[in-house]
Amino acid sequence: MTTRKILMCAVALTTMLGLQACNATTGGGNQINFGNDSSQWAFDGECDDPRFAGPGTAQTLLQEDAYRDATDCRNQFYAGSVWLASGSNNNTYGSSINFGDDQSQWAYDGVCDDPRFYGAGMTTTTLLDEDRYHDATDCRRQYEAGRIALR
Repeated sequence: MTTRKILMCAVALTTMLGLQACNATTGGGNQINFGNDSSQWAFDGECDDPRFAGPGTAQTLLQEDAYRDATDCRNQFYAGSVWLASGSNNNTYGSSINFGDDQSQWAYDGVCDDPRFYGAGMTTTTLLDEDRYHDATDCRRQYEAGRIALR
């Protein structure tokens, strides 16, 4: 999304609250429909849309806020603090991820060691390129729990 388009979206959102928000593209090229800002929790700095996961989401997520906190969710998404949660009806992206195999020496340790991912479910030690595509079970579980996302 270009800077000009982002600015146009911001102006449109602030002047026409409640209209369809601009879309963004995931790293896989799919469009994310952020919705609008009609939630009572819009503009509070946290993403309140239950379709998202990550440290930038609110502690309590209600289904009624789906597609209704566009600005906060978009800002958190671009900051890398939220991502589309696995199983979201807006996320065909996750099903196309090639998690690879479990050939890493760190496979089955409960955290993702594949440097293609980021998030709270990642190892706290140094990521090694040799573990790329080789920690499938851990990474898939962390992804499905909404604790990591593909870069």
